[in-house]
This record gives sequence, structure tokens and C-alpha cells, in this order.
Amino acid sequence: MSGLKSENSALRDDTGVPVQIPETVSGIVSLVPSLTESVAATLPGALTGATDWCTHPADLDVTRIGGTKNPDLEAIRRLRPDVVLANAEENRAPDIEALRAAGVPVWVTRIETLDQAFTSLARMFTGACRTAVPAWLAEAGEVWREPYRGPRRTAVIPIWRRPWMVVGRDTFTGDVLARLGVRNLYADHPERYPRIPLPELAGAAPDLVVLPDEPYAFGDTDGPESFPGLRCVPVSGRLLTWYGPSLTEARAELERALR
Repeated sequence: MSGLKSENSALRDDTGVPVQIPETVSGIVSLVPSLTESVAATLPGALTGATDWCTHPADLDVTRIGGTKNPDLEAIRRLRPDVVLANAEENRAPDIEALRAAGVPVWVTRIETLDQAFTSLARMFTGACRTAVPAWLAEAGEVWREPYRGPRRTAVIPIWRRPWMVVGRDTFTGDVLARLGVRNLYADHPERYPRIPLPELAGAAPDLVVLPDEPYAFGDTDGPESFPGLRCVPVSGRLLTWYGPSLTEARAELERALR
């Protein structure tokens, strides 16, 4: 679907690439679950396509265009979106370039910290979506503004098993936990998501083993058994890794879980 367009203007996305965005945006395709939820909560009528992994809101009724790593590019082109929303980490550069080569505007976000999330989302809405900064984003900024004053702890944060992989340097997840007084023991690792043998993870003796339920579905009975004697904390991956409306509730729920 395509809305009435006046003269296009070029804005630069988070990666510095100029993107031609029409003055009126009424057709948006999202390749990122958290951005899908963000648009659905703000401009629900404008969202025309999303990935199979876009699970929020639960009643989302749009054209599904494949996965974040293997989107159906022809299906996206057929939707004739005014803009496609992507992320530098979650989506593949060849897919983004192929869409751009076909004349589809693609706005790429780059978010590795909470502060970047607030800035990037505000720019995405005002620039790529041609709308005002939503109230929920301002509310989330206020929720996270107050400094954490509780106890300080260390943690390892597995995101996969067979092989075991953990959160490393420069990640949104790591920054969220740091803002809650939890230091990631692998924050200085040269890789962002390093593979670490299980004996090494357990031997690091963290105060906490934080087990999000995505991308690997860790839970009460899948994960904690690998860390005997350590305190394991299963948490919602959406609260720990998504930048969107969930940020308004994430702080209180994560603090409760980590407590």
C-alpha cells in the first residue's frame, strides 16, 4: 500500500546512509520484531508487512514476509512500502542492499545501548515514519532516567547452547543489565556473542546466570541444570533485548526477577 506522496526528501539513517522518505508515509514493512511492535503501537494502520518472528502484538494482522535473516524480497517489493525498517545487527546487508537496488527505501537502525534506543527510535518515528515521537517512548525514557542504587552483581548471559554462546561486548542486553547493577563478565570479550565452553562459564563463578527465553528458549527446566550451585534467573527475552513499548515495563519486571 502506498500513500499520497509529495516531494521526497533525503534523511540519513543510523548508519549514515541517505534514505528518500516521502512526506506522507502510509505503508511500512518492518524486518525487526521490536520495531514492528513499536510501529504497531504508534501507527497501526501504516504497518503492512512484518517477519514471521514478529510476535507482538499478538493480534498483528499483516502480510508475513519471511524471517529476519531470509526475508522474501519479492513479497516486500509487491507491498510497495514507503519505507522498510531494518536493523544493522538483526538483518543481513545483502538483503538491505538488494531492496535499495530495487528502489525500496530502507531505514537501518543501529542500537547497542538504551540511550541509543531512545535516540534512534525518536529519529525513526520523526524521520522514517513521518510522525511525532510516541508517548510510550517518552514514558520509557522517564522510567529509565533514574540511576540504579541497589546491590552490584556479576553475571553471564547465555543466548544459545550446543554450542554455548553468551552476550559479549557492545550489546543492548549488556547495557540494560548494567543499568540494573549487573556487570556482564564477558563485556570486554573481543566478540559480541562469543562461544564459551560450559566449564569456563560455570568456572567464572558469577553471582547470576541470566537465561533469556530468546533466541534460545531457556527456561526453568532448560538451562539451570547446567549451572549447579549458581543462581539462575530465567527472564523474558523481550524485556531484555527488545527496544520498543516493552521498555516501559522492562525495568520493573527485570528488577523483580533479578532481585
